[in-house]
Amino acid sequence: MAYTSPSYKLSAFNCPYCGAFSSHYWADLQYKDKNGFWKNNKKASIAVCDHCSDSSYWLNEKMIAPDSTIVPLPNDDMPEDIKTDYLEASSILSRSSRGSAALLRLAIQKLCMVLGEKGKNVNDDIGELVKKGLPVKIQQSLDILRVVGNNAVHPGQLDLKDNHALAVSLFNLLNVIVDVLITQPKHINDLYYDLPTNLVEAIQKRDQLA
Repeated sequence: MAYTSPSYKLSAFNCPYCGAFSSHYWADLQYKDKNGFWKNNKKASIAVCDHCSDSSYWLNEKMIAPDSTIVPLPNDDMPEDIKTDYLEASSILSRSSRGSAALLRLAIQKLCMVLGEKGKNVNDDIGELVKKGLPVKIQQSLDILRVVGNNAVHPGQLDLKDNHALAVSLFNLLNVIVDVLITQPKHINDLYYDLPTNLVEAIQKRDQLA
């Protein structure tokens, strides 16, 4: 899932409003000096999305509006209940990385249940999902972030309070899990049933004889 986070004076990125990857027009905001002349404020800028025409505002090279941390949009195939947690976690990330990470951990636990696991122990569930095709590297990444593992549930162990980058990684990992275990199998299934009917029937007969 390609995603380009908004960055100061970048010519194209995913819009924080519409989510589309789009070119952006940049301009410095202006102010009137004491003599009434308009001047450019080099510290304050605006970026206008070419797709939706909404504007983001930047001060000292940092986006200050909209007032939310930019993360990838949730995968379209993410179950609605989990998507709600994902979006709520996104809305509070700039104010509480720790709270955002806790919501995402809950979302991962719910996703494990949707995928047929027990939902009682995230570590065990992720291990079972690896057996079903989830890359081991994802399990290792979640363990590094202390989402799984023996210490994950103890207060103080989810040490993301001051680490924004690690919290953002959880959004990406949740999207990847959905992509690998929901989106990709759905696409493969669609490809299979888009084959000519006579070929599908021949394959099914062959498999029954195997």
